[in-house]
Order: sequence, then C-alpha cells, then structure tokens
Amino acid sequence: MEEPFTLCCVEGETWVVTHPVGLSNYDFTFAPTFEVHHPARLDREVTAIARMGAATDYEARYAFLREMGIRLVHAPALYQRTSMLPAWYPRIEDLTPRSRWYATPPTADEVGAALGWPVFVKGARQTSRHRRALCVARDADAFEAIMAAWEDDEILWWQEIVCRAWVDLRLVAEPSADTLPVAFEFRSFWYRGELVGIGPYWITHPYGLTEIERAEALRVGGEAARRIGAMFVVIDLAQRADGRWIVIECNDGQDAGYAGIDRVALWRRIVAIDHARHAAG
Repeated sequence: MEEPFTLCCVEGETWVVTHPVGLSNYDFTFAPTFEVHHPARLDREVTAIARMGAATDYEARYAFLREMGIRLVHAPALYQRTSMLPAWYPRIEDLTPRSRWYATPPTADEVGAALGWPVFVKGARQTSRHRRALCVARDADAFEAIMAAWEDDEILWWQEIVCRAWVDLRLVAEPSADTLPVAFEFRSFWYRGELVGIGPYWITHPYGLTEIERAEALRVGGEAARRIGAMFVVIDLAQRADGRWIVIECNDGQDAGYAGIDRVALWRRIVAIDHARHAAG
C-alpha cells in the first residue's frame, strides 16, 4: 500500500502527516499560521498524527508509514477502539444509548425484542450521510426497508449493522424530508486526555452552550475520553430532551472533521500540550 503524504513538524513540537481530501471541514493548511518544518529525511522515528482522511485499511496505512520511520499516534487496535462502535461501546455503555450490533442482517423481530421501536440504525463506523430513510426505523416494516437497501449503499454495505435505542434529543431545527433532526449536538476533540476543542456539530445552524451546559457536557465527554484511553479522540455529545447529556458517537481524532470548532485554536492547544510535555522531560 502506498499513499501520498506530506510530513511536517508544527512549531518544532507536533508531527503531522497530511494529505488533502478536498473537504473544507477536514483539510487544514498549517502554514503560514504556524511555523512548519518539512524534513528532507528522518534520522529517527517520529510519532505523528495522520490527517489523511479516513483509512479504508488503517492497518496497511500504519505499516506503510512505519516503514517510512513514522509511527502514528494510534496503533491499529487503538484505532478500532476510537472508530468502531462495537469496540468503544462496552467502555461507555452507561453514557450512550443502548446498542446492539450484527455481522449479518438481523430480523425485525430480533431488533424489536432487544430495543423496542423506534430504533436508530447505522453502520459500526458511520451513517450514510445522515439520511433519515436509512437511519430511522419507526417500526418493523421500516427496519426491513433499511435492510433491503443496506447492501446497495456505497457507505453502509461493508459495515456491521448497529441498532440503537431511540432517544428524544433537544432539537435546534426540524429535519427536511430525508435528513435527521438538527439536535443540540457538539463535537469535542481530546488530545492526551485534555480538551483541545468543542463546537457545534451542525455548522449550518447557529447555536451554542451556556457555561452551565458546557460544564455538564464536558463532564460526560471527559469521562468518555478517559475511558476510551486514546491519545487523540473525538467525542460527540448531545443533550436529551430531558436535559441529560449523552455520548452520540466516538471517532478517531485523525479522521474527524472539525465541525464548528476553531481549528487554529485546536492546533495551538495541541502544540502547547506537546511543548509542555517536552519541557517537563
């Protein structure tokens, strides 16, 4: 496996492997905002964050870069823990909606008996562009329709099937005909156990947190990040209609888009954390 990449050291502290994917919410150019060094060669192995888009085969990406002298912040097993619901769910089961997952399509009777109706349906890694018709099963007939479409969907076909108990969330805006409701949801990035950024998940709608809401959300997000135990993890949080905060999703920080987070501030915090660690020896 060979992937195009650029290796850089940001502010003399943080190594990053980049390759643009063409998405404004993901790509980020460090220069000229940051001082950036591009080494002609490496005289030692470095540990780096990959911002190369989601990997179709992370194990191969990890091995390829190791041969180049670059160790990614997450080994393949840890990447699974940050990316796939069956790997992260057992660690935070009490912080997130009840879930079941299946390697082969379950029957509607199985799902209904386990979780009741309605259920939220997704792949182990992601939904199919938040399409309501492929996410929300109000009853057995709707679930069977989703299963019938699963294998033909370009995003879902390769993923394990995840079914989640329905939770009423605080809404920011009503959905269109085939999109999910815009919930009071926030994306948070955590690096070496510290918060480096939090902002609205849905960037098309203006909304924000009060100080009390922020503290309550981060209490849940911080606990989830601690239990996941990865160097660079994303925790998506939402407020239920009854006011409680829950984890909606976990993602690898290498793969996730920035959503409504100030990306310059995020990377400044990451560099500052690495600088403090280096100074402490």
